[in-house]
Amino acid sequence: MENKQIIDINNLVKRFPIGDGYFTALQGITLRFVAGEFAGLVGPSGSGKTTLLNLIGSLDSPSEGSVVVLGHEVSRLSHRESAALRNYHIGFIFQTYNLLPVFSVYDNVEFPLLLQKRDAVGRRKAVMEALDWVGLSHKAQSRPAQLSGGECQRVSIARAMVKRPELVLADEPSANLDAKNSHHIIQTMKRLNRELGTTFLFATHDEKVMGYLDRIISLDDGRVARDERPLCVNEAQSDSTAEENGHARRQARI
Repeated sequence: MENKQIIDINNLVKRFPIGDGYFTALQGITLRFVAGEFAGLVGPSGSGKTTLLNLIGSLDSPSEGSVVVLGHEVSRLSHRESAALRNYHIGFIFQTYNLLPVFSVYDNVEFPLLLQKRDAVGRRKAVMEALDWVGLSHKAQSRPAQLSGGECQRVSIARAMVKRPELVLADEPSANLDAKNSHHIIQTMKRLNRELGTTFLFATHDEKVMGYLDRIISLDDGRVARDERPLCVNEAQSDSTAEENGHARRQARI
């Protein structure tokens, strides 16, 4: 699976209608990602990173160019085919967690497997394994309101990983967390990336997250400004070291 190309983006343009005209959010994007990458789309608000993440996740279609994900060209997929791609092959992690408040942690993590119509025994095994990955098996019967912000985000990681997707898309996953919890959840994802070979792609402007990335794609006004592969911090290193590395990268780009 190593070096297998899973995302192929060519001359991508995305426009949104505004009044009598259009706003061009992405212009001439060409990128490729291989299996097992731990990469990030970085840039300020309005740079196009979330728009690009949505296109890769088959939540939207290009205006021009192509986005091929796991061998499927997004613009050619029907709504049913797009849903199947997401349900079976792509996990999503959101900055606001998007947990169902009236259901338990177990139920929230189980939900993607219900969409796949897996049997009850298989679902239970997969859910408890996913909760164990993020250290929350003891919170299986808790409700989201009983959890801290960091725990809620760890539940969302378990929900994204429970179906063993090839690709996980994380949109500003640390935005609502303090520094300690930010490092914790990124370290968790880094460990899953290494142990399971899952590809992770982030949209972020958080320097703490950047400190762990193997590849940083900087976007500026909808274009790729830089595509770098810096030396990265692994999960065994301290939180302070990761933060210092992120700060050093920011200074180097100024």
